[in-house]
Amino acid sequence: PKSYFVPTDLTSEEPRTGLRPLRHSKSGKSLTQSLWLNNNVLNDLKDFSHVVSLLLEHPENLAWIDLSFNDLSSIDPVLTTFFNLSVLYLHGNSIQRLGEVNKLAVLPRLRSLTLHGNPIEEEKGYRQYVLCTLPRITTFDFSGVTKADRTTAEVWKRMNIKPKKFRIKQNAL
Repeated sequence: PKSYFVPTDLTSEEPRTGLRPLRHSKSGKSLTQSLWLNNNVLNDLKDFSHVVSLLLEHPENLAWIDLSFNDLSSIDPVLTTFFNLSVLYLHGNSIQRLGEVNKLAVLPRLRSLTLHGNPIEEEKGYRQYVLCTLPRITTFDFSGVTKADRTTAEVWKRMNIKPKKFRIKQNAL
C-alpha cells in the first residue's frame, strides 16, 4: 500500500490492476467510473476535483469513491459535486461530527454509504440519524436498510429532531 498525503500525489501513480483491464481514452485518461483511494493518509481533499479531472476522461460519471481508512476529519463538500455518485466508502476515518452527513443529502443517486470506524459511530442515534438524513440509501455500513430500519429512524427523528420554528416578526409601530 502507498501512503498518499494529498490528492495531487495521485497524478504520478499508475492505478492498480483489477479483474478487468483499465481502459484509457485517446488522451490517456482512465475510462473508469470508480476511484479507490483507500488505505492512505489523506487528511483533506484539497485539489480533489482537479486531480480527478486529470485522471479520468469523464469525471462527471464517477459513481464509486472509496476513501476508507484515511485520516479525513470531515466530509468534504467536493464529494457533493459528483452527482452520479452511488457508492461512497468513508469508513475508518476520523469524522467527528454527525452533522457532516447532512452534506451528502444533495446526492440524488447515493445508495451505499459506509461511515463505521469513525468517531461519529459512537454518537447516540448514529444509524437512525444517517437513515433520516439520507432516505434513499439502501445499504449502510455494509448492511441492507430494511423497512424496520426506516420505521425506527422515523420514530427516532420525531422524538429527537425538533422541527424548525418560524418566528413571526411583529411590526413595530
